[in-house]
Formats: sequence, C-alpha cells, structure tokens
Amino acid sequence: MAILPIVKYPEPVLKKRATNVNRVTAEIRRLIDNMAETMYDAPGVGLAAPQIGKSLRVIVVDPTGEEAKQLIVLVNPEIVSAEGEVIGEEGCLSVPGIRANVKRWAKVRVKGYDPIKEKTVEIEADGLLARIFQHEIDHLDGMVFLDRLGRVKRELLRRRYLKRLNEVLKRGKRK
Repeated sequence: MAILPIVKYPEPVLKKRATNVNRVTAEIRRLIDNMAETMYDAPGVGLAAPQIGKSLRVIVVDPTGEEAKQLIVLVNPEIVSAEGEVIGEEGCLSVPGIRANVKRWAKVRVKGYDPIKEKTVEIEADGLLARIFQHEIDHLDGMVFLDRLGRVKRELLRRRYLKRLNEVLKRGKRK
C-alpha cells in the first residue's frame, strides 16, 4: 500500500464528472487500499478517487477517522433518496485551510457496490456520515464544497485559498 498525493483545487480532475467503474479488478482493489491509507494519513474521514488524480467513481469513508474502524468503500455510489436539511461546517483535503458552513440533506440513502462484501448495498445515513457521503459523491460529480456556497461567499473563500496557495508555491520556488 502507498500514501498518494492529494490533488489540490483548482486542478481540472476535481471539476470533471468521474467515470463509472465497470469491473472491480486487482488494480481497483489496490487503488482502494491506497485511498484508505491516504485518507487515514491525511487525516480525513472521506476521500474520492478524483482527489488522488483518478477520475473514477470510487469513495472511501470512515466517520471515525480512525484506521479501519468503520471503513466503508463504495464503487459507483449514488444518492437514491434524501430528506431534510441541515447546515454544518465542512473542510476538504483538496482545499486545505478553508472551512465553511454548507447546506446538505439531513438524511440520505446511498446505493453502491461494496467490493469488500462483493455486492451492491444500500446505506441509510444521517449526521456526519450523511454529510461525508454527500461531500464525496460531489467530488465524483466534479464539485468541491465551495460550489455549494452562495456566489459571494464562494468567491471570497476561493480568492483567499488561491492567494494562500500562490504564497506557498512562491516560497517553494525560493528554496
């Protein structure tokens, strides 16, 4: 297993709809193992394949953030039903240093192929798990959490993030 570099916003792969996975091959299983290791190392509670530069519909999720405690892996996940509304703070491994309140569904039912159980599953989730599923599935659809904000707030945070990113890049070039 390997810890992979996490792609940072505004890389184009993060704005593209990811491709469905037709078969869970040994290569996809290696990718999943590496994604889980990368998520735990970051540390994070969710990671989508586009965040490591792979435009594939694969997510790994663990609301505990503790290695393999409640790991959920889904291939080709989709939200099949949703209800209620809740606003809560989010951040993203691909947009480090930025957090914002985001409106999400309060409860979701997610369907996808679980390569660990080797079958299609449906998972009902609320609270943090529902938020993580929505956040990661957004990545598969070419969205980052900033896209869920109002225009003014989104632009303010985007500019702040890009300014910080440019400062980091300039410091890196001076070394």
